[in-house]
Formats: sequence, structure tokens, C-alpha cells
Amino acid sequence: MIYLDYAATHPMTPEALAAYAQAAALPGNPASIHAAGQAARELLEEGRARVAAAFGVDPRTLIANSGGTEGDNAVLLGVARAWQEKHGRPGHLITTPTEHSAVLAPARWLEARGWAVTWLTPDAYGRYSPQELQAALRPDTALVSIHHANNELGTVQDTAALAAVAAAGGVPYHSDAVQAPGVLPVNLPEWGVTYATFSAHKWGGPRGVGFVYVRRGAELPPVTFGGGQEGGTRPGTQDTAGVYAAGVALSAAEAEREDTYLHLSHLRQRFVTAVSGIPSLRVNHPPDGSPKVASVTLSGADGEALLMNLDLLGVAASAGSACSAGTMQPSHVLSAIGLSDADARASLRFSFGRATTEEEIDGAADALMQAAQWSRA
Repeated sequence: MIYLDYAATHPMTPEALAAYAQAAALPGNPASIHAAGQAARELLEEGRARVAAAFGVDPRTLIANSGGTEGDNAVLLGVARAWQEKHGRPGHLITTPTEHSAVLAPARWLEARGWAVTWLTPDAYGRYSPQELQAALRPDTALVSIHHANNELGTVQDTAALAAVAAAGGVPYHSDAVQAPGVLPVNLPEWGVTYATFSAHKWGGPRGVGFVYVRRGAELPPVTFGGGQEGGTRPGTQDTAGVYAAGVALSAAEAEREDTYLHLSHLRQRFVTAVSGIPSLRVNHPPDGSPKVASVTLSGADGEALLMNLDLLGVAASAGSACSAGTMQPSHVLSAIGLSDADARASLRFSFGRATTEEEIDGAADALMQAAQWSRA
């Protein structure tokens, strides 16, 4: 199989698997005070410290959780609840139509319950300007939530500039930065964000593990209640093995990040060049976006048939966000940047990783040409 779905999940690295096995063998609960519990606690905190070092922050600002979906929901719903309790009425949220569904769904949930939501307008590549954000701010704006790197297009926002606009207006800023680590530099203090969310399985760590960054001095009320783990913000016994493996994987990914960026840039250009001869093919991703992602539309083709044919030919790709897999609805991201429903349904996302080879790129390009012929027959 040629695996080109790294934006959905980066396979666990050998280092992460070994670290996970080491930590999973420990019998203790990291909240216990006996020696077994403290041994687990040491690995838990070492994993957290490794992640914090990669992002340039204090480990105490990272809350361990189950990943990006939980983190996005925790930020949007927690901040909204705190604002409404303080003011006694719903407030205002600013976000975008190209967010991951983990942001879109809670934003729409709040909108249905009286919150005003401003949906910024993307350009042809899904970018947002500080000027547009400035014009959208209101006295009752409780939160701005704009992703850093888009999961379907690879579009990278100028997060530092956008967060500065929000900060000047006294508004907290949240970035879903799930797709950045291991490929793009992540320096949270330089970005100036209040909150950021991450998933370990995007950088070669285990599935079901992630982190929420909460800047020192900021508040993130819990949305679940129980024990006092993670400062009470995310109660429940932590996944010691998962957090430790996540830290080990990110340390390795960060050490190779610059080389990875160059490697992926080369692979994406090779892929685009190889498939450019397919009739009616359109490239959707921006040339200056994350090289991890290539998005193409094959007008007139059936997207579901394309995916099935690619799978039969041994290529794993995606029709868009992994969390929308199986629905075959038009991609909300591609629709937001102006594609018709038919073209959005005829679009595919190929995403690359450190282990992807030139031979795999060439094989995938050949397979796409064959799949396109079959799907248009």
C-alpha cells in the first residue's frame, strides 16, 4: 500500500511505539503517591515537558487530553460558558467556514443557542486578513477561533498577525494548530495566542492523545467534572503511555522538521508535476501552504469512485477531512473557497510524511491517472 493520508493520521513512529510500550508496562496511576504511581508520573511529565519544549512554553500551560476534537470543544464551550455566566447573556464569536468540524460544530451549537457568530470570508486559498478580523470585532466578542494550517488545503494563516489584532481588542484568540507540528515551526509565545489545540497522531504519536495550550493567566473553565487531574481543567486519569509517547515522537519530529519541510516540498511538487497531464485537473492548495498537503479536483469525475479505484490500486488518500470520511458530502472547505458541489465532490487530498518516498509519489500519480480514466468511463 502507498499511504498518502498523513493529514488524517501519521503512523506511529518506532520511537513512539517503543516509548508507549515502556510506559504502558508500568502498573501505577500517575495520581498515586506510592513508588509505582510516581514512576508513572515521571514519564507523564517527561512527555509533557518534551511537547512544551517543542512549542516554546512552560509545561504547566499544556493540558493533556484526547486530541484536537476534545480540545477545540473545550476551548469554545468553556470560554463561552464563562463569558455568559459573567455577562448573563450570550456573546459573540468570530471564526471561519474553513475550520475543522471540531470548531464548526460547537460554533453552530452556540449559534443555535443565541450566540452571534461572525463567519469570516476566505480568499481563493482559504486565507483571512487581519483587516477583516479587525472589522469583525465587537464589544461583546468573547473569542476568536482561526486554525493555523488547514487540514484540507494546507493553507497557513498569519497567526501572529491575527492574534495581535484580537489581543489589541482585548479578545482571547484560539488556534487549532493540529496540522502544524513536525512540518511547520510552532512557537506559541511568538504567535501570541491565548489557546491552541494539538493531536499527537498528526506527528507520529499515538491516536487519542492531545494537548490544549492555555497561556499563563488565561482561564479555561472545565466542561467535565470529577477529579483534580490537569489542574481540574480536564479531570480523569491521564494516558501516561500516550503522553510519554507523544513527547518522544514530537522530539524526534522537531529535530527533523526543517529537513522534513524540504522533503515534503519536493514530494508535493513532484506529485503535482506528475499528475498535471490529467484532463480537467485543478490544483486547490496554495503554493506557499504546508507542503504536507496536496489538494486536486478532477472535474467530471466521481469522487467516491476515485477513492475506491485508488484503494483498489493500492493508494490510500482522502476526500477531505478524516472526520467527514464516509459521508461524501461536498467538502465545506472547498465549498467555502468557491468550488461547485460537483467539483468539491470530485476532489481528493493527498498528504505526505517523512517516510514517503519518490517511488511512492510516482506510483500514486500513475494510480491517479488510471483511477481518473476508470471514474470518467
